[in-house]
Order: sequence, then C-alpha cells, then structure tokens
Amino acid sequence: MGRKKRREPETAVIESATHDGRGIAAVSGKKVFVAGALPGETVEFIRRKSRRNFDEAELLSVIEPSSDRIEAKCEAFGRCGGCSLQHVSEVYQRSIKEQTLKDNLERIGKVEPESWLDPMTGPVWSYRRRARLAVKDVPAKGRVLVGFREKHAPYITDMHRCEVLTNPVGGMIDALSDLIAKLSIRARLPQIEIAAAENALALVFRVLDEPSPADKELLIAFGAENDLRIYLQPGGLDSLQPLHPDIIEKSLCYTLPEFDIKIDFEPIDFVQVNSDINRRMVGFAVEQLRPGPDDRVLDLFCGIGNFSLPLARSAGTVLGIEGEKTLVSRASENARKNKLENVQFRVADLNKIDGSESWVKAGWDRVLLDPARSGAAEVIAHMRRLNPERIVYVSCHPGTLARDAGILVHEQGYKLETAGIIDMFPHTAHVESIAVFSRK
Repeated sequence: MGRKKRREPETAVIESATHDGRGIAAVSGKKVFVAGALPGETVEFIRRKSRRNFDEAELLSVIEPSSDRIEAKCEAFGRCGGCSLQHVSEVYQRSIKEQTLKDNLERIGKVEPESWLDPMTGPVWSYRRRARLAVKDVPAKGRVLVGFREKHAPYITDMHRCEVLTNPVGGMIDALSDLIAKLSIRARLPQIEIAAAENALALVFRVLDEPSPADKELLIAFGAENDLRIYLQPGGLDSLQPLHPDIIEKSLCYTLPEFDIKIDFEPIDFVQVNSDINRRMVGFAVEQLRPGPDDRVLDLFCGIGNFSLPLARSAGTVLGIEGEKTLVSRASENARKNKLENVQFRVADLNKIDGSESWVKAGWDRVLLDPARSGAAEVIAHMRRLNPERIVYVSCHPGTLARDAGILVHEQGYKLETAGIIDMFPHTAHVESIAVFSRK
C-alpha cells in the first residue's frame, strides 16, 4: 500500500454557506465545507475529513474577510465545538436560522405559514444553565482538561473559560481543572454535568470509581467555597447521590412568574437551557393555544410540566404525557406543590402509539407538542382522532418539524398560521422553532 497523501494548506474563495456557518468552496470540482468561513471571503484551510461528495476543512486564516465578520468573544472559538457562529453578529446568526427554517418548511413540508414570527430573543452570553463538560487527564499538557469537545477532533478543547455558560460556571474551568487534578480518581472522572437553578447551582461529577474519603473532602470543600451543590453519579440516572445531603433542604427550581408557577427539578432532569427564552416561549405557547375554562388540553412530551402547569392555570383539564417515568413523577409532584388539581400526567412511549390508546380516542380541544429531534410523526399520524382546534409545535429540529407540518397541512386538515425561530442557543447552529396550526 502507498503512503497516505499528506494534507497541505489550500486557498479558495468561499461561494456560499451552510445553515451551521460553514463556508462552501469549490476546489477542483469538489465542494469543501470550511467551518467558520463566510461567503465572499478568501481563506486558507486544510482538509480534515474526506467524503464522497464533499470534504470538511479547518479554517487556518482569513486572507480577505467579509464585512459581516466580527471578532469572536471566546478565546477557544474555532477550536471548541460548542459554538460555531461567534464570528458573525447575533442578527446575522438569526438570519441564518430563519432561512434554514424557511428552506426546510418549503423543501420538506412544502408548506409556508400565513405569517412569520419575529425571532424570539434573549441574553446571548452566560445564558446556558444546563451543560455537560467533558473531563480528561492529559499528562502531556500537564493539566486536566475540562470543556467541550473540539470542532475537528474527538479531543477535549484546551480552554480556560466559557462565555455561554451561566455565571459563575463560565469562569470556573481552571478551578475545576485544578480540583480534579488533586483527586485520586482524576483519570476516572469523565464528565461534569451543570444544572443552574434560581435557588442553587449544582455540579454532577460522573465517577467510574468510588472517590476516596480525601477526594470527597476536596469536593465538599470546593462546593462550600463556591456555594455549589455537589453530586456524584457512579452509574445510570438512578445512581445520582448528593455528596452532602444534610445541607440540601430544597429541590432545584425555576419559576414562571407570569403564571405563578414554581417547577422543581433534579440536576439531571431535562430543562430548557435558556431560562429567559423559556419564559417567553411558554408565554407565547399558552397565548397561541388560547385555552379556556371548558377546554381539554393535551401536552405531549411534557417532561416535568414546563408547559402543562402554566396551561392548567386557564384550561379546564390538562393531560401531560411523557415517556420517562421519573419525569412524570416529578411533574405530578410539581402539580401538587402548585395546588393544581385539573392536570394529570401519564407515562407513554409516544414513538410507539397505534391510536388505540384511551387518551388518543378521548378527543382534545388543544394540543401542545415539544418532541425530541426525531419529531412527532407517530402522534401526527393520529391527529384527526385527537381532533384539536389548535396545535402549538415546539421544535428542536427544523427538518422533522417540516416533515410533520407537511403531514398536518396536506393530510390532517390543518393550516399553518405562523412559525418562527426561538433563539435558544445563541452562537450555535441549533435551530429551535415554534409553529402554530389551526383546523381548516
């Protein structure tokens, strides 16, 4: 076998861009996607991955910059895979995401809303209250790396702070590195999960070996010094354990003041990462569903009650359905604590329903959908039986939203009233969106 050809730097003009901020150049008849390059720029790059129809490349330098380019705030930008759009303004970022949503609805769903929503916006720095940081002891660098994965390699980014993580965690990267370096299990601690609530900040350390008593003392001291709740997770989700349970009197929580709702959660529960945007999103969803005292509302993929509980303030009856039993238990407890007697929760795998379920046949006036990236195809297939007058669909993937929107409009007898992006993850390529449907 011959030796693999060594990759060398190349220069090209960027002709267009993908929705996630990668510039596209045509070099010798093949497309090359250059992360961080903008249309119209002349750039130097090096190819990192070769595929049949295109190659992926790393940006080395910008020879002739675009007028849309700005300086990234984060020192690790370009290396860290956490953000991909810090090199352009927030307005430019949103325009990319809006175009992505429009293209998907048109191309996949063959639908267009009667009106477009303005982007739902909020803080763009220090906004992220949920995150998973990877951890790796790297003797060659003389330190423990803590951070997100690199953009072009499966390694952990050598970084010292994060501009999108909530305060004070964004500035704790070095402190966490120093802490873990002192532990006997420093090579057996692969991940830290962050959960920031309104009443406390929690760090969950994933541990593959039992920490020594000295390790636990160091972790407890770090928590006390930084006003953190420290948890260990030696196994699955049910293995979570507070390191100092005696000082944890109340659950983590966040509030939805517009609805006088307080929602308790555990550090590894799913909650929306951007609290300001979540409040706006919930308020808009309830406003668009327009539930009245006689209306029956179905909240699918309900989690811990983020939409169900606010909806119960004005609806006659609310049923929330979720696949994870622990989240359903948490949602039920949240309903009890908020003194809401008109909302119930049920466990069901919404990716495996067949339409024979009693709750499907019951009929509903309003339906809210907040599925994972795979969308809600199985539920959408039975929408005629559910028969709601109005539907609000919150999406974290424009492709599956477009697919489901096409079915609702072309097969299930609904019209797409309005749609728009939710800027839940500024500086990243994640496209969160919301769409409102009504019966034709």
